[in-house]
Amino acid sequence: MTLIALHSASDESSALTAAVLADHAVDALLAEACLTPKPALVDRRGSGAHRDLDLARMTRSAHALRPTFAALATAALGERASQALRERLALIGRRGEAAMLSATGGSNAHRGAIWVLGLLAAAAAMPAGDGNAATGSDETAQQICERICMSAAQIAAFPDRFAPPVESHGLRVARRFSVGGAREQARAGFPHVCEIGLPALRAARAAGHHENVAQLDTLMAIMATLADTCLLHRGGLAALHAGQRGARRVLDLGGVSSTAGFAALLALDTQLLALNASPGGAADLLAATLFIDRIACRGGHRRPDCSVDNNAYCNPSRNPHQEAQPQWNI
Repeated sequence: MTLIALHSASDESSALTAAVLADHAVDALLAEACLTPKPALVDRRGSGAHRDLDLARMTRSAHALRPTFAALATAALGERASQALRERLALIGRRGEAAMLSATGGSNAHRGAIWVLGLLAAAAAMPAGDGNAATGSDETAQQICERICMSAAQIAAFPDRFAPPVESHGLRVARRFSVGGAREQARAGFPHVCEIGLPALRAARAAGHHENVAQLDTLMAIMATLADTCLLHRGGLAALHAGQRGARRVLDLGGVSSTAGFAALLALDTQLLALNASPGGAADLLAATLFIDRIACRGGHRRPDCSVDNNAYCNPSRNPHQEAQPQWNI
């Protein structure tokens, strides 16, 4: 049985399709939130650089967004990228933001993730030729990623004519520092997901690393080259450069699985906390990578390294250097 029903499927199958995609999106958000230790981000240790967020709020937000992701996928079933679809999805996304804020008591836990994962969930539900994730047995995870992200780019190319006049922090920062931001990342087909995130995740698994380590290395790979508007908003160019250089150093020292790389990760955490800045954009793209990975795993080209249950990402992971770094004892 394929993940996505064909365009001629029954309404019951289509509803199940939307539910599956919504589950994958929520799982990806929970996986990102639970991943520990992340530099200056909310994780199992605490709130990072965020005074108004913690793991409990992130978890409530993720679960509250399940109906939103299901509605986004349902709206795109059988559709092609168009102005009307773009604006329909935007309206659903804005309602999702309201649900998120209600669940968190007004804290912005996942506004960027609603945009990223919402687009990808819609793109994954579209018919063949526009990103249908009904995988064939000979389709690779990379091909699935490229196809879904291309469809997301086609949707993002249309403007939202009914967007509220108030600009987000990300849009203001993107204009001030002349960087692309989340909107351009989508319009380009999410290159940090398909070209960096997914290859890094699969390479780390192929090297035999624990899932927790593989995901942390993937986050570092995304951070190393991303012009993260969250870092820019909270700490300017100093924070962006610290995040990029620190992530590159972790990878250059052998990644999180090495003692030196793990120490560099903790040093990056300390540095970004001192700057009161966190790489929220990279975290959203990590969640997007995990979302695409789950689609590829559940489709016709299922791989052995994906044979984990929906909650496995959030199980406590042993510190790979617990004896050397007792301060991370979770």
